[in-house]
Amino acid sequence: MSIGKTRAFSWTACLTLSLGIVAVASAQSVPTPAAPQSGQAKPAILIETLSWDEAEHILTADTVVVIALGAESKEHGRHLQLNNDFLMAEYLKKRVLAAAPQNVVVAPTINYSFYPAFLEYPGSTSVSIDTARTMITDIVHSLAHYGPRRFYILNTGISTLRPLAQAAAGLAKDNILLRYTDLTKDDPVEKKVRQSGGTHADEIETSMMLYIAPETVRMNRAIRDLNPDQPGGLTRDPNGKGTYSTTGAWGDPTLATREKGQAVVESLVATILKDIDELRRASLSTTPSVSQ
Repeated sequence: MSIGKTRAFSWTACLTLSLGIVAVASAQSVPTPAAPQSGQAKPAILIETLSWDEAEHILTADTVVVIALGAESKEHGRHLQLNNDFLMAEYLKKRVLAAAPQNVVVAPTINYSFYPAFLEYPGSTSVSIDTARTMITDIVHSLAHYGPRRFYILNTGISTLRPLAQAAAGLAKDNILLRYTDLTKDDPVEKKVRQSGGTHADEIETSMMLYIAPETVRMNRAIRDLNPDQPGGLTRDPNGKGTYSTTGAWGDPTLATREKGQAVVESLVATILKDIDELRRASLSTTPSVSQ
């Protein structure tokens, strides 16, 4: 997950684990679409599995389109893979699909965006903020052309919030409602389990990956790397502009556990599902862009 240096890493989740989220495995069985009857609620479905004429039946004015956003090539310390955000985005997408909210279509994941804070570390990629905004706007406009007016971005980044806010403001002028996950919001679950500071590839993010994809985490390479926060991105130069980090992490991933990750992830999933349900019911006459 992409974390800016001047903003806290906190997860938008306020619900408890007792909500009973459907198991991820159920997301593997994608229902075969059929032409819906008038007024019939349709289950969540992957749009990429449809033919165009099937998509024509699914993409209606009542449809909520969910689009995951996660970097597939961006550093996350020495103990996490470059595709960390992408794996997280794909996992969250599957959880949304498994829960099958009514009239939800899940679009392909976007794997590039605005991530300027990590470019000193090889393999990291970023597009300009204008490109990131335009990419979201163009994708949404393309799908809105067929009927949908409500869109939700499963956002796994922090620097991505700026282009997402700009895109939402522009789309609102066309009566298109865009909301997205804001990971800077306080989360009581994270506050309860967190033992140290940090915002990137830290205790919390590493814990989440131990729960989501433990095979991608190399805990034997995790090192505490929590130098004082400085304006700018992360830097490998001790005299450079930004927060100095030899590893590319900022925090203490050695404190990560699967149990912490489960608590934070399940709370986040519950909040995302709540956000999508609220968006599904939202009037197009109101245009808040950030998930509530």
